[in-house]
Amino acid sequence: MDRLEAMSVIVAVTETGSFSAASRRLKKPVATVSRNVAELEARLKAQLFQRSSRQMTLTDAGRSYIEACKRIIEQVDDAEREVSGEYRIPKGDLAITSPWGLGHMHLMPIAVEFMNAYPEIALRLVLTDRIVDAVEENIDISIRIGNLADSNLIATKVGSVRFVLCASPGYLAEHGHPSEPTDLAVHDCISIDSVAPQRSWKFIKDGREMVAPIRSRLTVSDSEAAIEAAIAGAGITRVMSYKMEAARRAGQLVLMLEEYEQEPWPIHIVYAERKPVPLKLRAFLNWTTPRLKARLA
Repeated sequence: MDRLEAMSVIVAVTETGSFSAASRRLKKPVATVSRNVAELEARLKAQLFQRSSRQMTLTDAGRSYIEACKRIIEQVDDAEREVSGEYRIPKGDLAITSPWGLGHMHLMPIAVEFMNAYPEIALRLVLTDRIVDAVEENIDISIRIGNLADSNLIATKVGSVRFVLCASPGYLAEHGHPSEPTDLAVHDCISIDSVAPQRSWKFIKDGREMVAPIRSRLTVSDSEAAIEAAIAGAGITRVMSYKMEAARRAGQLVLMLEEYEQEPWPIHIVYAERKPVPLKLRAFLNWTTPRLKARLA
């Protein structure tokens, strides 16, 4: 195993916290990753990690060595990007992750236009509602809904999303409009959960959070199915506003109890700081940010 490869292995183990997570990132067997670390420690005649049943932590020697490894790998990566032209023209691969619905509805059309404008950039879109570890899965840019934890990542707000109640005009004509959240207890509600029906929804009343019981007559696993059921007249559902906006504009769904909505959740474009910034990354950010803001307005 050459030294640069060995450095890459221990950096992956450090950043992911375990042999198994590092093996997934590197696409190597766990046994190979473990052997690589052991061989490197033998060559250095020093222990780099404290091993436990749950995680790997760096020793003092490991901490100083890993910082040097990161600098060396970054310098090599920068040299390769310079040679390949990544800092001279927008080219290369970019990986972007986004929530499934937001990605299909808003990011995908923007991405297709971007690819037409920048034919030397290839995109990998990871559209999923699971939490994606950007480091472990080699993601360049993340689009995230909700408040962000403090970190050294760069975040640009592109919009916000409301959680709204909606139902079809036909359902409301037959069952009436709820005038306050407590009325939901006597309405047919469509909840979203893959485990069990929801028993309550949260709202804001007089500046304070309140919990209103609901009668969940139908439970589905995703919001797209909930919207389809609501359009069909199955009851009242609560979803992110951008997902039902097209149906609202078409007159298929009606909003209600807007004065009781929770605070909107922010939507950010998030990425790790890199100096210099590769032109492919800058091109995608400059292209996507204003277009996503416009679509989410």
